[in-house]
Amino acid sequence: MLHVDSLVLTVTDPDTGQSTEILHGNSFALGAGESLGLVGESGSGKSMTLKCILGIEPSGARVTGSIALDGTDLLSAGGEELRRIRANDLALIAQNPHGSLNPVLPVGRFLVEGMSDARSLPAAEARTRAAELLRQVGITDTERVLRSYPHQLSGGMLQRVVIAGAMSGEPKLLLADEPTTALDVTTQAEVVAILDEKRREHGLSMIYVTHDLDLAAAVCDRLAVMKDGEILEIGTPEEIRDRPKTDYTRALMSARPQLYPEGSPEPALGGNTPALGGDAHANTEDRA
Repeated sequence: MLHVDSLVLTVTDPDTGQSTEILHGNSFALGAGESLGLVGESGSGKSMTLKCILGIEPSGARVTGSIALDGTDLLSAGGEELRRIRANDLALIAQNPHGSLNPVLPVGRFLVEGMSDARSLPAAEARTRAAELLRQVGITDTERVLRSYPHQLSGGMLQRVVIAGAMSGEPKLLLADEPTTALDVTTQAEVVAILDEKRREHGLSMIYVTHDLDLAAAVCDRLAVMKDGEILEIGTPEEIRDRPKTDYTRALMSARPQLYPEGSPEPALGGNTPALGGDAHANTEDRA
């Protein structure tokens, strides 16, 4: 299904010419219908790994290695082929649903135009399909939601809309980049249940990025622990929990929210995120 081999991401600062290696030769494989959780603290390279798969790495970045989806190397795919793969085989659910939707257009346009462009469906048929997708993610008043603008819907409702949009192309691989971080606990559980249901129902493969180890263990078949751009170990949730191989993984497990005896020190994670210099929020560019 997905094979990532020796993935290295190097970013060069255009002002200083200084190069920094962000990802350090990471490798992993993902089978059909399997879910992999990328876990680690902020700056460990989780979201950047997803950007490399999508081909939207930062400006001045150079990616080496291999990213193969069903035998197609995404790093060498041309513009038209990469756009086709994104439209049909890959789907991204971002952390902030507001960033996926145009604030001046009703959400129905987001769903209908996406299906019309990717699958060449007539507008009326695409709207019917959009309403069905909304019902599948637990939205009952579909016509009101299709007419609504993003600011008129709650965060949980918007994330459901984004999930419906991600499922509209019937993808093979779902990339979920902390999709529940901004949601309350109850809504988070509902959204995670929807993602897991869709994965099992459609045989999707999924990469789930999160800080929450307990959440990752609940929805993923395997976990990959990342630190400073490197995958330190990969294993089942039980293996990571009961038999961690590195001190960092043990510290990460100990850093989960829990009650500590009075006076005992809370665990701390060492290490620093490498500084890139210049603007930390570099614009992204499309390999296409």
